[in-house]
Amino acid sequence: MSTLDHLRLESRLESICQHGCQQVRRIIAALENGDEVPETHGLNQSERAALLAELQQIMAVYGDVCRL
Repeated sequence: MSTLDHLRLESRLESICQHGCQQVRRIIAALENGDEVPETHGLNQSERAALLAELQQIMAVYGDVCRL
């Protein structure tokens, strides 16, 4: 992944995380189901997978603190 692609994903990641943990969990669930959400519009499959992996890692820190 190029530096530009990485920066673009980081920007999306930060934007998604600002929605709060319940919304982040909804986005994770949608991505796990293979759905595209507005926050991932324009990303290809590998970029969505990378974003999903990052979101999962971040939310693993919180455990069950904010479940759907």
